Order: sequence, then structure tokens, then C-alpha cells
Amino acid sequence: MLRVINVVYLGRVDYATGLELQETIVHLVKEGRIGHTLLLLEHPPVITLGRNAGMQNIVASREFLTSQGVELFETNRGGDVTFHGPGQLVGYPIFDLRAFTPRIGAVDFVRQLEEAIIRTCGDLGVPTQRVSGLTGVWTQQDHTAKIAAIGVHISRAVTSHGFALNVSTNLDYFKMIVPCGISDKPVTSLEREMEQTFAGRGRKLPSMEEVAELTSRNFSRVFEAQTLWLDSLNDLLATASAEPANAELANAEPATDGPANQDTPARAPEAIRRLAGEGDIFSA
Repeated sequence: MLRVINVVYLGRVDYATGLELQETIVHLVKEGRIGHTLLLLEHPPVITLGRNAGMQNIVASREFLTSQGVELFETNRGGDVTFHGPGQLVGYPIFDLRAFTPRIGAVDFVRQLEEAIIRTCGDLGVPTQRVSGLTGVWTQQDHTAKIAAIGVHISRAVTSHGFALNVSTNLDYFKMIVPCGISDKPVTSLEREMEQTFAGRGRKLPSMEEVAELTSRNFSRVFEAQTLWLDSLNDLLATASAEPANAELANAEPATDGPANQDTPARAPEAIRRLAGEGDIFSA
């Protein structure tokens, strides 16, 4: 059977609304009422702390963060401290790992996220790589720099959170933190790498939406699926079936060791319904 990944590009969404949206879709995917979904978006400036984060890795004071309009959130994803902000493509793949044949474990899932980003950077002329012992995507220069961070959460085999690819991000924001707790490697962006690689040769950085489309195509290749690009969040929520599409799958035991979450209501939160442009959207 052909595997399909729903893709929605949301533009800029505040982090709290993004969390609510993930919780709603995770609930629907766990029930088998909606298929694999990839959300692509940007966030306003925000520092997030994963389950393994140390507060000492936030260098700036709370007062300074507030003065710069930078929010602070604790999350249930893996990893340490990271930054999200304008010019950064954030991807939230909400996949049911039990639906893949063979099933994908947590480590393999992260490796495939890295592969999709490595291919995207390569398509833009920026060679990147994995670094042994570290998660994420890194440049291939003498002094490797991190171009994409990855942190995921898995509950009952359904994934959330995901990756953050620096496209044209203001890298000064990363001076407020020790990114991912790694102090001896810098952070970079596609914009910076392309300027260095193609200086004077006229190759321009694509728009954020173009990078999002390129990334979705590489997800299609890596996860061996067809991507279905939806025009809006409303179109995505409208695909939710009233009953589980596969009751056996919906009731199956978890295939990973990710911590369990309490399920969220099927009705989309108010902020998400506003984002969809509707006053009263129900996902069931």
C-alpha cells in the first residue's frame, strides 16, 4: 500500500500554539484517524529546553531574554537547549512508527531525519554530514559547524517535535545559549554557507517556502512515501476520520521505549482553530 505523508506549511506560528497543534495531531494519529503528518513552519524567537537540558546552558539572563522578546519553554523532547526563530525552518514530523514496514525504531528515525536534511542541504550546494556521537547535521569544513538541530519525542510509537534547519537565521541569537550543550562547535546557516561557497557566482538562497518544499521532497525519498502538500491547516484537520482507520493499529502495543503522554482532546484548541481561519473547527 502506498504510504502518504501529509505536509502543511504554516508560516510563522508562536511556539505555544505549535505545541498545542502537535498535541492535537498526535492524538489523532494515535487513534488512526489521521495519517503521517509533517508540519513545516517558523517560530518567533524562543529558547526551548529538552528533557536533558541544563539551565547553565542558557547564558543570557531572564531579564535580557525578555528585553529581546525571546520566550523560554521547557519541552518533553530529547536533547538540551536550542533556539528557534525567524529564518529557521522547523519541522514537526508526527509519524506512527508502527505503520512502517519494517518498523522504525527511535534511533533509525533520527538517522532518517538527518538524512532528509543532509539531502536538502546537498541540493542547495552545501555538503553536510553526521558527526559521530552527536545528533544533528553538520558542515563538512575543517571546523565543523551545526546547521540543523534534532530533538524528538516518541509516545506510543508516535513521534513529535523534530528538526530545526538554519536557513537565514540571525546567528547572534545562539550567543544567548550553549547550543545543545556543545561549546566547542559553532552554529551556521544555509545563508552563510552559500555565501561562502558561491560568492560572486550569483546563486541565491531560496525562499523559506521553497526550502520547505525541497525538504518535503527529501522526506518523500527517505521515508519512501508520497507527500501530499495541503494548502492549510483546515485541509489537514478535515481529513480526520470519525473512527480509527485501522482499529488493530490504533490498539497495538508501543513499538518504542518513548514515554507515554496523556491524550489530548480531539477538538482542536482555540488558538489552532483561529490559525486555521475558522471559528469552530472540530477534528472529528
